Amino acid sequence: MTGCLTIAGLGPGSPDQITPAVEQAIAAATDVVGYIPYVARIAPRDELVLHPSDNRVEADRARHALDMAAAGRRVLVVSSGDPGVFAMAAAVYEVLETDPARWQDVDITVLPGVTAMLAAAARVGAPLGHDFCVINLSDNLKPWALIEQRLQLALQADFAMAFYNPRSKSRPEGFEKTMQILKSCGEGKRPVIFARAVSTPDESTPPAPPKKRGRFKVIKKRR
Repeated sequence: MTGCLTIAGLGPGSPDQITPAVEQAIAAATDVVGYIPYVARIAPRDELVLHPSDNRVEADRARHALDMAAAGRRVLVVSSGDPGVFAMAAAVYEVLETDPARWQDVDITVLPGVTAMLAAAARVGAPLGHDFCVINLSDNLKPWALIEQRLQLALQADFAMAFYNPRSKSRPEGFEKTMQILKSCGEGKRPVIFARAVSTPDESTPPAPPKKRGRFKVIKKRR
């Protein structure tokens, strides 16, 4: 018997911002797979098995979820925000491509969620009301040279920009390099919004200057 695999976004943090479709998927699941702090957002119940795992094991997590679904389980893979934005949807499909025959009968559904970027933007007005781009500043999966190239091109295109994962203990220099690039291109007058834990009690999102709209930088910090 083949089960199903649902990949869902839990939104930026508040239970109020989980979509009804995702709530239904949580209620129907036999297994929940995800990064430790995201699985912790799922309330335990009888006959629901939680499978939390550490960061940087996305491929192993995806493979485990696919195997359980192939064995007949109703598996839910959870991410924060939206699962298709720097999250688990891509990891699942990348693993699926390595051995499509192995999981060819698994029914896969992706359920969108509210991203931290959009939640942060809503807090301050309409900074993403025109053309914008989103850049992940983590160099875990791509070289810094590529990140820098994308920053330069985004500046040339005059996009509003949202940055994810700006800094961590293992890579503190990336954010400083980003700020240097922005300053070198005459970006001193562009408003910058730093957002952390949006929609949770630990939220930190400074208010935007009044009547400001347009070429913002929204920087989302990892919770």
